[in-house]
Amino acid sequence: MPKVPIMMPQLGESIAEATIIRLNIAVGDKVVSDQEVIEVETNKATMGVTALCAGEVTEILAEEGVSYAVGSLLGILEVSEDELERTGEKSMEEMNAEEAQASESETGEEEQNVHFKTEDGGYREPVLVEPSIKGLPVPTGKEGAHYISPRMRARMTELGLRAADISAVSGSGAGGRVTVEDLEGFLEHIKTWPYTKASPMRLAVADAMRRSWTRPLATVARPLVMDKILDHRRRQALKPGPALYLLRALALALAENPTTAGYLIGENVVHPRAFDIGVAVQVDDGVLVPIIRNADTKSLSELVEDYNRLVELARSRKLPEDATKHGIATVTNFGTFGLTWGTPIPLPNETLILGLSAGVKRPVWSEETSTFVPVTEAEIDLTFDHRVVDGGGAGMLLNRISELLQHPETL
Repeated sequence: MPKVPIMMPQLGESIAEATIIRLNIAVGDKVVSDQEVIEVETNKATMGVTALCAGEVTEILAEEGVSYAVGSLLGILEVSEDELERTGEKSMEEMNAEEAQASESETGEEEQNVHFKTEDGGYREPVLVEPSIKGLPVPTGKEGAHYISPRMRARMTELGLRAADISAVSGSGAGGRVTVEDLEGFLEHIKTWPYTKASPMRLAVADAMRRSWTRPLATVARPLVMDKILDHRRRQALKPGPALYLLRALALALAENPTTAGYLIGENVVHPRAFDIGVAVQVDDGVLVPIIRNADTKSLSELVEDYNRLVELARSRKLPEDATKHGIATVTNFGTFGLTWGTPIPLPNETLILGLSAGVKRPVWSEETSTFVPVTEAEIDLTFDHRVVDGGGAGMLLNRISELLQHPETL
């Protein structure tokens, strides 16, 4: 009977690998067309690999917890000729025959078909890959050197380490610099320490934060009285999340002054063409940032359903690829963890991130009554790329956001 491959699909234009987190099949199982047979994790979401045809699982070449390159052969199905004809799929035998024929042609063009058969008649093993970004768990409190020798850099490149990763290693070289011997000694020292394998998402977050921190970032903050927002929210049938109020106000403020969310490219500040704002959603071992498109052109009530849907998809790790791309700024509600202040870090491709702290009851002086009155007050924090925005510009943007939030019925 014909055989059909189960392959690691292209899960997004920027994704070259995925990690198997669950095999939903075993050898001998019967599957139907489009059945999810393998669950995989990328640096952005969990996704399913489906069967191309109905048939019987004859081989499984993948293992749980292992990363494989896109295009890897993960398993094999045995199907009927009728099923092949119904689905229009090609068998592995047909693919091999086509590639063999193409290799004998005189076109000289590189063919993209996968050659499954090996010289001994078996099947090519799936392509295992290491995580794209590596890291080193280190304790804090020790000093490291600023100068890194070429030999040391070569060893760090081999291990996948950055300068920040060796900051805990005490240097014995000239001027206190860290030598290769110091690094090897430290690696030997921590070899028996307990550790957990970093997930693809944790590695992606680490890489994004490293790249973000190559810029001069600064943070400004101010108090925000939340009473009008909370009252407005209570009166809505479909209640907007507190972060959505911030998102809408940020979009309106940026639409008034787009340069504050611009990118410094050479000698030019490139202004955003659309005000697509992301919202940070905490998930297992990381953060996902779904994007609300054109947030300046839709009212708060029009955005609620979209916002709730994207947040739920993020929490279940089912966000589509295009839902996390090309935002110009992000909002984050770290107040959900009871935190009263913070310094959020913007994504590498964004100039701004706006954070909201937990609300706290405080007495505030009222000029109208000449008394202190209790209000719910939170802090809003704006972290920005200081190359593009100065403290004054960031302060004016934050003040405008605060002003808009005092009139939630107009958002």
